[in-house]
Amino acid sequence: MRRGIGHALRPYPVTGLPTGRQLELPGRGTTFITDSGRPDGPVVFLLHSVSTTGLLCWYPVIPLLEQDYRVITMDHRLHGRGIDSATFSLADCADDVAAVADALGIDSFIAAGFSMGGGIAQLAWQRHRDRVSGMVLCSTGPYFSSIEPGRLALEQRIGRALTVVDKILPSPSDRALDAVGHPLKWGLAQVASTPLGLQGVFAEAMARFDSRDWLGEIDAPTAVVVSTHDKIVQPERQQLLVDGIPGAQRFDVAGGHACCVLGAEKFVPEFTAAVAAVNRQSVSA
Repeated sequence: MRRGIGHALRPYPVTGLPTGRQLELPGRGTTFITDSGRPDGPVVFLLHSVSTTGLLCWYPVIPLLEQDYRVITMDHRLHGRGIDSATFSLADCADDVAAVADALGIDSFIAAGFSMGGGIAQLAWQRHRDRVSGMVLCSTGPYFSSIEPGRLALEQRIGRALTVVDKILPSPSDRALDAVGHPLKWGLAQVASTPLGLQGVFAEAMARFDSRDWLGEIDAPTAVVVSTHDKIVQPERQQLLVDGIPGAQRFDVAGGHACCVLGAEKFVPEFTAAVAAVNRQSVSA
């Protein structure tokens, strides 16, 4: 709460954001992406957390990454301006990542995921091993809290209650989502672009994710960015990725679960160092 209030009063500046566009994925639907940075650089896909958008989750790191990499963000299905779908699963989201790479003519990429996006990154490697040259897994683990029946039931109840808010709250227009004025106003528009009532649907999908049985098979260079004050995905659960993935490197951020934005000053240098370490390994492999 204290970090949230502090961010509202002194938000991390929203500057230098790339212009996005809708991208048609044959047989899948249309999603919103940004494609920026060095056209000939190593490709980094930034995969966002639950109930956010690609830009909202990753805007603090994009300007710095663009100096050395080709940087892709995308809105996952049912999030923001992502694919409108009757169903939601992390496996489908992982396949969407590969489909975006296909549409952009990208052969291989580093998959960087925050929280839910970390699960999607792991599934992207499992389902498309020849495409994922490395992973950077942030504030995430090999499973999510909704794997526990009590936690899942709670999140489903919250989702049902929030459907009332969705009926009252208008969906922001593309103009509102693209207009970068005050960071707080822009951020609230990004949040409002994902229906709040879908929280239970997202929780169910995350409950079905569990990579513990195949972590030891991961042969792509991997860095794990651990948020050491995290109350949502505890550091001990994040450490399971470090212990389970052969050769995984650990980078620590003294922040909570939303440190990618609420604590970006500490997150950005560790994250960019993690990307650089994975890129060096993938190039030398």
